[in-house]
Amino acid sequence: MARLTVNVDHVATLRQARLAREPDPVEAALIAEHAGADGITVHLREDRRHIQDRDLILLRKLVKTRLNLEMAPTQEMLSVALDVRPHMVTLVPEKREELTTEGGLDVRTYGETLRGYIATLRDAGIQVNLFIDAMPDIVKMCHRIGADGVEVHTGPYAEATADGERRAELKKLHDCVILAKRLGLKVHAGHGLDYHNIKEVARIREIEEFAIGFSIVARSVYAGMEQAVRDMIRLINTKE
Repeated sequence: MARLTVNVDHVATLRQARLAREPDPVEAALIAEHAGADGITVHLREDRRHIQDRDLILLRKLVKTRLNLEMAPTQEMLSVALDVRPHMVTLVPEKREELTTEGGLDVRTYGETLRGYIATLRDAGIQVNLFIDAMPDIVKMCHRIGADGVEVHTGPYAEATADGERRAELKKLHDCVILAKRLGLKVHAGHGLDYHNIKEVARIREIEEFAIGFSIVARSVYAGMEQAVRDMIRLINTKE
């Protein structure tokens, strides 16, 4: 069975719209765990647009499953990670003007820099994944520079509108996942996945874990966080 980590960033987005105390992403994370989530993901951005340092500190104390910190490969974020010690760090690219992460890390250009971050985090006992586009050469480079695993960017698949385009993107995902698994990397996937498009990707049995946030938070507005998480877990583990 594939695991689900729930990203609670956009609970914090709603809170920050009024700079209020609620809704609290920490409380949302605990409800998600109660509903069966295997972990919690948060992206601490440089501009602190949603998740705050306070959230991260409390989550590390209270999350009983696993806490995955998405972060840019910067010295500031490295210091935060070494202080908080999440169970896992996923290194992601970051631009201030983007609405959401737009693509995978440029491992080709910054491989040696990333190697240093990976080594420092692993020396601290933190698992390190890299968020990457579904390209075989990038998967190989992740393995070469010492990453524990990859999170394959599913955005192009999720955004495809034509059947042929969607099938082509799904094949890219499948081929990269198989390669990553063969190289001994942990294989995660995420970005843009929702209740309508998850099932095709979930049929790729080599994917160990999905990181899903926005669609779960959106559904929770109507159904509540607990039901939204349970619905996604059911879809991920329904293979027909």
